[in-house]
Amino acid sequence: MSAITGIFHLNEEPVYPQHGQDMMKALQKFPADNIQIWHSEKVFLGCHAQWITPESVGEQLPFYDFERRCTITADAIIDNREDLFQMLQINSMHQKGMTDSELILLSYYKWEEDAPKFLVGDFAFVIWDEKRQKMFGARDFGGSRTLYYYSDQHRFAFSTTIEPLFSLPYVHKKLNDHWLAEHLAIPDMVDAADTSSTVYRYIEQIPPSHTISIVDKRVSLSRFSAITMGKQLKLKSNEEYEDAFRDVFQTAVNSKIRTHKNVGAQLSGGLDSGSVVSFAANALRKERKRIHTFSYIPPDDFVDFTPKHRMADERPFIQSIVQHVGNINDDYLDFKGKSSLSEMDEMLEIMEMPYKFFENSFWLKGTYEKAHKQGVSVLLNGAGGNFTISWGPAMDHYAVLLKKIKWIHLYKEMNLYCKNTGIKKSKVFSAIRKTAFPNIVRKFPLEDPFRFPTLINQDFADRTKVFAKLNTHGIDHTCSSLTNAYEARKDWFEKEHFWNASGTAATKLSLRYALWNRDPTNDLRVIRYCLSVPEEQFVQHGYNRSLIRRSTKNYLPDNIRLNQRVRGIQAADWVHRITPSWSPLMDELKQLTKDSVVAEFLNIGLLNTLISKFKAEPRSEYAFNPEFRVLMRSLIVYRFIRNLT
Repeated sequence: MSAITGIFHLNEEPVYPQHGQDMMKALQKFPADNIQIWHSEKVFLGCHAQWITPESVGEQLPFYDFERRCTITADAIIDNREDLFQMLQINSMHQKGMTDSELILLSYYKWEEDAPKFLVGDFAFVIWDEKRQKMFGARDFGGSRTLYYYSDQHRFAFSTTIEPLFSLPYVHKKLNDHWLAEHLAIPDMVDAADTSSTVYRYIEQIPPSHTISIVDKRVSLSRFSAITMGKQLKLKSNEEYEDAFRDVFQTAVNSKIRTHKNVGAQLSGGLDSGSVVSFAANALRKERKRIHTFSYIPPDDFVDFTPKHRMADERPFIQSIVQHVGNINDDYLDFKGKSSLSEMDEMLEIMEMPYKFFENSFWLKGTYEKAHKQGVSVLLNGAGGNFTISWGPAMDHYAVLLKKIKWIHLYKEMNLYCKNTGIKKSKVFSAIRKTAFPNIVRKFPLEDPFRFPTLINQDFADRTKVFAKLNTHGIDHTCSSLTNAYEARKDWFEKEHFWNASGTAATKLSLRYALWNRDPTNDLRVIRYCLSVPEEQFVQHGYNRSLIRRSTKNYLPDNIRLNQRVRGIQAADWVHRITPSWSPLMDELKQLTKDSVVAEFLNIGLLNTLISKFKAEPRSEYAFNPEFRVLMRSLIVYRFIRNLT
């Protein structure tokens, strides 16, 4: 609920008070309910607080425990408070007003460096343990909050955002070639393979699910949690799995809506965000509060070019959810005049780094802004649902049945699936066969129209040895490997490089607009439950994502709950939005290719070819063209480097 900063001198030299004040001054652009500092001779801690939860109102942060001689500064909302009260044996009369930072500190007293293993929520915190002369901190398992740091032989400094670190006279702003090489070479939405690195050479970050310890002039990082497939849950019936799901999901939602202000949610026409909103609206009804939903829609002049099984304007589905669920104040936002291009410079300032989610950047930022104006302090989403609550890939499950020679079961499932989706059996079976036997597909490769061109300059790639590094991290920079849904899910939870991008955007947008983006579908308790559920619960009776479809009966209307024919597709209009600026865009891209500084990093030959290909006329269909998206990524990197130099 805060931006936090700190300085720790590893030698006996005192911390200059002005250095701490300068770091705090760099946070003044963010709204704050309270600003406090704490310092001793060689330690400075600060907190630029935004009060989100009821317990945080008037909270003392940094907080110093005189008896234990420990000080904490924290950017945290802890969700499993009731569990911690029991494990820590906290008297009931002290529970109600206890702050989350106090809970973290008490957890540290009991479990020391293992404390983060017992915490569920979004957090980044640092504790100065005076008795042990140790500084200890952690970042939650999903990297929901950021924590950057600088260290050398004499000093350690940290901050929620990067800019305060550059206020220190000994921290220099210099581009990190290795981070940039990874960013350019990775075709998907991952920022970099090395989750401890940043775009700046001398600035590092605590990776998701890691602790940091500074003692005896030594800085060490340690991973405290890894999500793995747990012991399989064995219940007696579908109904018991559904009841258990509703119980754990409602618990997660209830903990995420803990605020003394308004609750909002990003709502599309799909299962994930619809389920979040439905469970939240029901809980808020008991508090006599309504949920505010924010739904992105295309402008009136956009012509939907997407296939008939896709829907760029999801209003009919969204309105169906709103009417069925009730207790909702719904907003439909078309962000007229806004685009990925118009918001690019401001997004670079917010992110403090190049970013890849430009297609969604303008409406994400706009949603935060609108929610802030309506007094929302918690903004729910269902972004993590694909691998948790709405897991259930039909083709991959059917491929397993085919390979295990369970053909009667497969035949029945195929018939029902074709009936539910309206897809021909021949087409479905072809997809199952290709999924089951990918090596056959590999022998007869087809040109992939969605393959990303290589944006990185080859000499730069060779100098940084980036492709070898990506291979060691299991990242396919060629997009040539075939991965099934089960492998993709395993990688998602076990490889931490997937988590940094979403946490970075959520933290920095939340600070700017004084609200937290919270995702019940990515709650640890929900994840653990979903990973323990047998596979047949997720694909049943011709339905993919079966568990969530069954569990939301009466929570969602059937046209949403049972829909397998049409899916929404957000930001299909992003190219349409920049068409008025097409000529200036192409001029700037051409200027980019003549810049000697960026030529060191980017594949200029490729960019010239692509500019020639796209400059003649704008077309909305370019929205999903990887070559045009490469041009946009190059422009973001160009503007970042230009501002840096």
